Amino acid sequence: MKRNLKKSRKIVFFFPSFASSEATAPLGILAVATPLLRAGFEVVLIDSTITPNFKQRVLTEVQDALCLGISLVTGPMIRETVEIAKAIKAWNPDFPIILGGWHPSLLPKQTLEAPYLDYIVRGQGEDSLLELIQHIASGSAPDFVAGIGFKRDGRMIMTPERPLRQLVEMPPKAYHIADFDAYERTCGRRWAMYTSSLACPFNCAYCTNAGVYGRKWNALPAEQFVEETVDLSRRYALEMLWIVDDNFLVDLDRARAIAEGLVRANSHYRWSIQATTNLTSRLSTEDLKLLRRAGLHQVCQGAESGSPTVLKAMQKSWQDVESIYESAARCLEAGIRPSFNIIFAFPGEGRKERRETINFMMDMCRRLPGTEFWTNIFTPYPGSPIFDKTEKLGIEVPKSLEEWADFFPRYTRLPWLDGAEHKRLQVTRDYLRIAFDRIPIAADKRGTITRLAQKCISFPARWRLDRDIYKFPVELWVNNKLKKYTAMKPAVDAKRLANTPAEAAC
Repeated sequence: MKRNLKKSRKIVFFFPSFASSEATAPLGILAVATPLLRAGFEVVLIDSTITPNFKQRVLTEVQDALCLGISLVTGPMIRETVEIAKAIKAWNPDFPIILGGWHPSLLPKQTLEAPYLDYIVRGQGEDSLLELIQHIASGSAPDFVAGIGFKRDGRMIMTPERPLRQLVEMPPKAYHIADFDAYERTCGRRWAMYTSSLACPFNCAYCTNAGVYGRKWNALPAEQFVEETVDLSRRYALEMLWIVDDNFLVDLDRARAIAEGLVRANSHYRWSIQATTNLTSRLSTEDLKLLRRAGLHQVCQGAESGSPTVLKAMQKSWQDVESIYESAARCLEAGIRPSFNIIFAFPGEGRKERRETINFMMDMCRRLPGTEFWTNIFTPYPGSPIFDKTEKLGIEVPKSLEEWADFFPRYTRLPWLDGAEHKRLQVTRDYLRIAFDRIPIAADKRGTITRLAQKCISFPARWRLDRDIYKFPVELWVNNKLKKYTAMKPAVDAKRLANTPAEAAC
């Protein structure tokens, strides 16, 4: 069935569910929407997290639209992407579907091989997507649009890479198209993400950042950060901003200037950042107290392991365990919550190294109460330095877009971590979750009895972790029963959302 939609100026964006209780507006789509709106296009955003009947809503909206754009990262988001794309192609095989985001940027050819996709956008998508959609609207060939891929006569055509633009040159995000009321109903808080810098000067073996942005850090000036975030928080009554920069503290003078500017502006929102432990630990207590007065309440850091052997394998020679303790201690002294990520089962980690990491986590939480940890199982993502070694490591890489849906830390099984060993580590992670308090983004909906009950089971959980004993995990059974009375756990790990590049495609 062919339909003439060339005169339509309506663009539908679909964002597949990434997190339930910790959801907010998808920053990548807000970024690419602005150039389209300025060019006179109408933009409709459908986020499956806040749209119960999202499939029918998409099918209804595309009836008079020009095309559909979908943004995603590697993992379970692909499942809903495939579902929507197939449904649209069943309705109209000729309706254009564009895929953008982290995954197609890193695996463009394999992604475009999917028969239900027509175009992909790679890397920064603001300019590429606008030019592509203008060609779709006019019916002209997009051969000279940089940074895209498309199909013609059964062949895949990849145009040249589009040079990265400095963040300061990029247009503001279209926050006004987001339904913050709906996100608040789901999450219990009004919050949003904001990008103030791109890239990271380090090249950790597991990180995909260099695969898209290289290692050339660039950032917005402090004055722009202050002006935009204060306006954003007041305009949409946001209580919190998650600054999703890969490494916020690369320029310490800029961080100080931002804090001073926010204090002068009498800002009232809370904010959290991501930074490496070596940069956080070089901040003085006075610096951190200034940042705290400016509203900073959390610093998320990639500790990744408590084993020097594993840290070296991760290409983190610039980080040592002592700097992690120093970072946490200084943050807590300033009233800022230190959060650390841990990656278990990285190549080279055995029982001994894993035990070192668990002991390190337990010691940190006891010596420095208020420190929190979030754990993952190693997953070799496309674009990371270690991804090229997957065959040598014996890891079978998915051969199609659909297979990547199950390529995610929660489900990952590795040649050296399978069967009973995989189950044991998952149980260990479950105990680490309940042994010490962690504060999610979503509002805490637990009642007093639930809080007290979970506090009680934290003590036997610590006993088990100290002794590495996990048989008959009655505490986990109790915790699962308690969780039925609250809705705090995200459908997919929201910590991954923080690593979604704000400017990567649509």
